[in-house]
Amino acid sequence: MNRLINVGFGNVVNSSKIVGIVSPDAAPIKRMVQTAKDNGMAIDATCGRKTKAVIVTDSGHLILSSLLPDTITSRVNHIFDEYNDMNSNKNVQ
Repeated sequence: MNRLINVGFGNVVNSSKIVGIVSPDAAPIKRMVQTAKDNGMAIDATCGRKTKAVIVTDSGHLILSSLLPDTITSRVNHIFDEYNDMNSNKNVQ
């Protein structure tokens, strides 16, 4: 299922590629972000604002977002709920 999730300021991410959404406050996450920046694996979608969430993808890229992890999580869950509703309706008919 390839659905795009808005991660702020018109930036979108393929929801099927998301492995995790974490807060950037912990030291291990800060190190992971710095390593990704050094290796060119970080995508900054904050538009100059404070990073409030780090999205980890299956390719190893890190996407930095200024939205809270809860906000992104609810958007992802909303998409998956819609997808599951569509599939359950197909099975009923």
